[in-house]
Amino acid sequence: QVQLVESGGGLVQAGGSLRLSCAASGRTFMFSNYAMNWFRQAPGKEREFVARNNWSGASTTYADSVKGRFTIARDNAKNTLYLQVNGRKREGTAVYYCNVFGLEYWGQETQVTVSS
Repeated sequence: QVQLVESGGGLVQAGGSLRLSCAASGRTFMFSNYAMNWFRQAPGKEREFVARNNWSGASTTYADSVKGRFTIARDNAKNTLYLQVNGRKREGTAVYYCNVFGLEYWGQETQVTVSS
């Protein structure tokens, strides 16, 4: 069993930044062995992929919509995944989830609202 707890969401002005965190735990779960994802879902829309990094954090992948504005990172010593969000106009509200790549473990979500 894996527990993922997101935090750090809130209101950010367009052009401002916010850092989301995802703390992972589990009796037999080795965070440093897994790639991790961030997804988001806006009201009325489907969940979409945002970013991924590999087990070490050295390799990253971003959705085109966030490339150059968001940064995914991790601290394996703290079993924590991060997402630096730089908001832009008309980005609106979305809930963000972290996920273990390839597994159906999801956090409880944290909401980010970008105000223009």
